[in-house]
Order: sequence, then C-alpha cells, then structure tokens
Amino acid sequence: MTETESAGPERFRLLANYIAGRSINIAEAPAGSLAYINTDAILVSRGSSVDEQRREVLVQSALLGAGSLDARLMKVLRARPAVARRYLSLEGRRVLSDLAERMPIAATALPEDGKSSTATADESLEIAKGNAEVAEPPAWFGILKPSQLVSLSGPGTKATDKDMRLEFDLSDLPETEDEDEDDQSKFSESKILKLFDNPLFSNKTMADFLRKLMGTSRTPGEEAAGGELQIRSVRRSAKAGPDARPLATPIHFTDDGKPAAALGIHGALHPEWDTFNNCYKEDWCRVLDFPLAVPADVADAGVIHDEVLRRRLSRVGLGPKVLRSRADGDDLDIEALIDLFVDLRSGFSPPEHIYTERRKLARNLGVLILLDASGSVTEADGDGLAVHEHQRRAAATIAATLEELGDRVAVYAFRSEGRRAVHLPAIKTFGQRFGALGRARLNQLQPSGYTRLGAAIRGAAEILKTEAGTPNRLLLVLSDGYPYDQGYEGKYAEADTHRAFEEVRADGVAVLCLSIGATADTDALARVFGSASHASAEKLSDLSPRMDELFLSSLKELAVSKSRG
Repeated sequence: MTETESAGPERFRLLANYIAGRSINIAEAPAGSLAYINTDAILVSRGSSVDEQRREVLVQSALLGAGSLDARLMKVLRARPAVARRYLSLEGRRVLSDLAERMPIAATALPEDGKSSTATADESLEIAKGNAEVAEPPAWFGILKPSQLVSLSGPGTKATDKDMRLEFDLSDLPETEDEDEDDQSKFSESKILKLFDNPLFSNKTMADFLRKLMGTSRTPGEEAAGGELQIRSVRRSAKAGPDARPLATPIHFTDDGKPAAALGIHGALHPEWDTFNNCYKEDWCRVLDFPLAVPADVADAGVIHDEVLRRRLSRVGLGPKVLRSRADGDDLDIEALIDLFVDLRSGFSPPEHIYTERRKLARNLGVLILLDASGSVTEADGDGLAVHEHQRRAAATIAATLEELGDRVAVYAFRSEGRRAVHLPAIKTFGQRFGALGRARLNQLQPSGYTRLGAAIRGAAEILKTEAGTPNRLLLVLSDGYPYDQGYEGKYAEADTHRAFEEVRADGVAVLCLSIGATADTDALARVFGSASHASAEKLSDLSPRMDELFLSSLKELAVSKSRG
C-alpha cells in the first residue's frame, strides 16, 4: 500500500477547502451509505476508489461553495426526498459546469448526459418542485440530507447575530436523518401530548418544542428527552478569526427617537448663549459627530473643476519659505556659492544663482468645510437648482482643490433636531482621502432637520483644533445664514451664532462664511456672522476670482485679534 493510498479521504481536504471557500473536514460515510455532507464534514462512500471519492468531494464541495446548500433552500426540501433528489441532480450538474470553467479536474467529472440546464439554485429548486422531467443523478452525486444542512454552521462559517447572542428558533430544530423515509410507525404516541391537541394549545412551534422536550417522539433511538435540542456554548479564543465582527446592538432612544439622545451615545456637550438673560446655558446642546456610512453610487462622484479657484488658492501663502539658488535675494546661499566655485575651477561657467530668497509660500493650512444640510436650504433658484445643491457642489469643488494643493481638509455636514440632537456627519475626516466614495456621499447628501448653527460651529471648531494638526486653521461655513430650531430662532439664534463665531476666533480658529445660491439679506448676514469674514454669491464661480483674498483676510483678521489679545 502506498503512502497516498493510506492517506484516506483526508487527502482531498485541501481540494474541498479551496472549492467550498471554507474549512471542511473529509471522512468516510457509514458502510452502505452514499456520499453526503453534514454540518461537520463531507462524507464519501466507504470502500470506493480514489477517483470515485474525488468526484464525490468535487460535487459536494462545489454545492457548498456555490450556496446551493443554504438554509433557506434546505428548509424547502425537508421531508421531501423526491424533490431533494431532483434538486441534487440539477444543482450538481450546474455547479460542476461552472467549476469546470476554472478547474480542468471538474471537467473530467461532468456527467455524460449533458451539462446544466439551470442558471441559479433558485431556478433548480423551482424545476425540482415541478413536473418537468429531470435526469437521475449519478450515484457519486450522493444524497442530500436537508435536515442536517438547515443550520449549517461548521468551522469557518460566518456567525450570525443569533449565534453571537446564543439565540435559536424553535422552528429551526433539526429533524432526524430518517425523516426522508417518512416511517411514522416507529413513533409512539404520548398520552400527555394529546392534552396539547386541543385548540387552546394549537401553536405549532410550542407543540413541536414540547414533543421534542418530552421525548415523544420523532427520534426512533434511545436518546433521552430533549436529545434533539442543539447544544450551544461560548468559547474564548486567543485571537479573532477572519470573519470576526462586533455584535450589532440596538439603540434605545430616550428623546422622541432622536439618535443623538440615545442611551450610550453621549456626544459632546456645548454651551449656548442666552442673549435675553445675558448668560451662557452650560452644557445645553449635545453635538454628535459620526462617520457618514450610507451606501453611495460611485458613478455620482463627479466634481466640478474650477481652474480659477485653483490658481487663486495656490497663491495663499501663510508662512515664510526659503528659496535657494536664486539670481537675486536677501542672503548668500553658501551651498550654491561652493557649487559655483567648484564649477569655475573645473572650467564650467554656470549662472550665478547664489542667493536665498524668503517668500510667503508655506501653507501649513487645515480647513474644515462645514456644510449646511438642514431643511432650510431646499429653496430653489430661478433655474430650479436648490440652495443645498449650490452649496454641496461648492463644498466638493473647494475640498478637492485644497486637497490637490496639499492642504489638510475635512468635510462635515450639520443639521439638528432640537438641542439634544445636533448632528455632524463626517463626509471626509482629516485623515481620509477625498476619494470617489466620499465624493459620491457628498453629492448624494439630502437636506433635512433644522439649523442650530451655534452648536454646530462650536462642535466643528473643536474637531478642527484637535485633528487638523496645522498651525493655521480655517473653518469654512457654507450656509444660507438662517439659524432656526426648536426654541432657537430670531434674535436669540442670531446672537448665539454671533457669539459662537467670536468664541472660535478667540481660540485661534479663523472663520469664513459663504452663502451661495441663497437670497440672503445683507443685514441678516451681518447680524449672524458679525465681524467674521463672509460673502454671498449666486454661484461659486462668482467668488472664485477673489477666493484668495477671502482666505487671507480671514486669517489676517485672526492674527489681528491675537495681537490685540
């Protein structure tokens, strides 16, 4: 006997794992039984040749890998042996035909009576349940035991939420292997269970559970009562597997279903200025920033390119930068002077660029773009384009331009539902690239809620101060300038927003407010934005030619306020 022959069916384990896409054991079935698969392993026919066992492993692992043995399909086949056999014949041919396209070994195992006539497992199931003629499966296709596959969760499968919580449905309790024979003569009738046959106890799930628990039974063996109940346990592991994930936990709301007022989600508390009482309301607003993780179509990731804006923003220099090897300048460049001396001694006559020049070219700029995503920006202009659409396009163009220029950029939206729920969904954080997914999410952002602008400004400024990592920080607010929320309107809201701008500037954050596409009242904007730099226009392109002036004036005003302080 050779080493290969003595290896037994375990020799096919690597092949089965590759085809099934998960870890699966290989063992021999009881004597006289055809090949089948259960929750633990693929069982090949005992005593068959190596070629025969290889073909059995091929079809069973292909069925597993193709999803043909999913629980939703197996539930339909329980106690229906004829349908299960027809389904096996159709699906076996289908999965082997698909596998043959990428594995030549599967092509040699295809039955001689033709290829697949179905395209999906659901189609195979529908035909199997019908009256159409279906060829008998070859003996090496084995058999299906749906009762053992309903809760297929062997090694390597992904745990469901029910598995992680140790929950199970009583209706999913497995039947016995002999259910296909449908031999009811083996089952003895329990007199106790007749009590549950009356209409008051007609619930099928409860009756099935009691039958199993009291050992009536559908089990012809000598097992104790409740022997069919699945045993579940928790085991600690030294490391997480490839399919490890956190358990989803439902959020319990405490304030009219507002996400920011949920148990376990505290957010950051910020004060609010009460102009009528001339004092702060401490810890009055809860601001919650969170990643915007909604699905988005990357086909909608286009950003309008503005060359004028790019040229203007490229001129924004905030710090001195030493330029070497200049034809004229303030100081001698010692390194360039040495290079010139060496070249002259070597017989070359290079240009005499031996000076250094200091120019304001260094940027070191961090910008947080705060986009108004409240319901107040749904008003449309004469062309039918909403204010939100104008501001959203502006945010995308400015963010993409600044990122191209090497600045650190973040994009957040804001909306509110009362003082306990001021949301700052993060479209792009400082540590992320403004890629196709982020652009698509921004382009598909829909306005809703209210505009508690003061709390949003305080929350965004805190993110900018802690995460930008640059000496120069600019908060760019894109809003229509109309703060409004529950108990937050008129003079009260304007005064709080005005005070919020003063606070963040005092903390070393420059502020620039742009109102694009909105029919903004100049006096109202002045009351809201105060001394902070602000501008309004119908389109971003109207502001692009002077965007560098707006940026620099905002940062210079910050420098002036610092010197006065």
